[in-house]
Amino acid sequence: MFVSTKQRRIAKLARDNQAMAFTSLNQYMDYNWLLQAYHLTRKDGATGVDNQTAEMYERQLESNLLNLLDRLKSGQYRAPALRRVYIPKGKGQKRSLGIPTFEDKVAQRAVAMLLEPIYEQDFYNCSFGFRKGKSAHHALQSLRSHIMRDGGQWVLDVDIQKYFDTIDHNQLRQFLARRVIDGVVRKLIDKWLKVGILESGQLCYPTMGTPQGGVISPLLANIYLHYVLDDWFIQTVQPRIQGRCSLTRYADDFVMVFQNPDDCRRIERVLPERFSVYGLTLHPEKTQRIDFRVQHRRENKRCGLPISFDFLGFTHYWGKTRKGGFAIFRKTAKGRVAKALKSFNEYCRKHKHDSLKEQYDKLNRKLRGHFAYFGITGNYKALKAVHRRVQRIWHKWLGRRSRTSYIPWEQFSQFLKRFPLTPPRILHQYYHGHQLVKQ
Repeated sequence: MFVSTKQRRIAKLARDNQAMAFTSLNQYMDYNWLLQAYHLTRKDGATGVDNQTAEMYERQLESNLLNLLDRLKSGQYRAPALRRVYIPKGKGQKRSLGIPTFEDKVAQRAVAMLLEPIYEQDFYNCSFGFRKGKSAHHALQSLRSHIMRDGGQWVLDVDIQKYFDTIDHNQLRQFLARRVIDGVVRKLIDKWLKVGILESGQLCYPTMGTPQGGVISPLLANIYLHYVLDDWFIQTVQPRIQGRCSLTRYADDFVMVFQNPDDCRRIERVLPERFSVYGLTLHPEKTQRIDFRVQHRRENKRCGLPISFDFLGFTHYWGKTRKGGFAIFRKTAKGRVAKALKSFNEYCRKHKHDSLKEQYDKLNRKLRGHFAYFGITGNYKALKAVHRRVQRIWHKWLGRRSRTSYIPWEQFSQFLKRFPLTPPRILHQYYHGHQLVKQ
């Protein structure tokens, strides 16, 4: 309660004084502030270099938080090294994560709680990633609305190459200085930017980027792109172009939609130059301009030109409605389907000797998670295909529990009546209130 009151006070100051740089943010940080940060920190996450779990930290919670508060405010806090791990990214690639210690996560959460009320007043509505009250589905709905309502016919699908690893520290410091000059807060952020990363017993110190896996990294990444992209697009690009245009950004994934093809080409030319000033590079193969005019889709397909684009795990394309009009449809992107099925296959392979009840419960949890994200209007066919494939994957690995455990499909079908896998569900309705496009 006291923490939220303080955050509202910070937000009001930021909203009423949009050119104000905060000099004494750390005054709001007290024991109750750190206690709230502790409650907001995930307790089941991977451990850092000290192998300390949330349960271990909680045994002496009050003394630990008081000690942490004293070190944070006195400048004696030393950010522990991050433990580097890798997770699959797709197409055989891996994404590196830097895992902080549990106490460092609490400290980062406490500072993020100071910064969020300020920047929530500055961020534009086109930004959806890692913000309270906004989600990937809000971004998808906004993008669809812009195309359907504003007559968006040209799409600039942009990919930033290794964004989190290439953020320029000096530029980030300059951006932060526009709103935050509190010495305690700024020194803590500098420590997290300069922190070492431990991998295979070797400690390295990156000179750029903000490690993925850190609690404060998403906010810092959002602040960077707010100034590099969002503010530039809203304040400079939109007033100078001929037709309507929009930007939809979720973290470092973003799409621009234009009514006028010349506007799209102009921005396509200047965007790499704009980003290079701030040390960022657009991926040459994944960044593309798409003629998304519904009346040209067949001709473009015959010419081998793209007629769809992927954003946030969905392929966006024009589809015909029951009433004869055209609307934006979304289906699960092929890469995301392959990734999901690989995950199901790996689970069934590794756990084929677990009890049927354990396998059943886990598979249903994974399916519910898949449907919770991909269960949008128009995507039922893709959901049904995943459901069917998961059944066959489970059947395959149950049949390999031993040399004599092959199960005929008819017998497995009877088994599924006792252990039915969660059926596909549409949980996100996107078609209400939008006019359909006539060809």
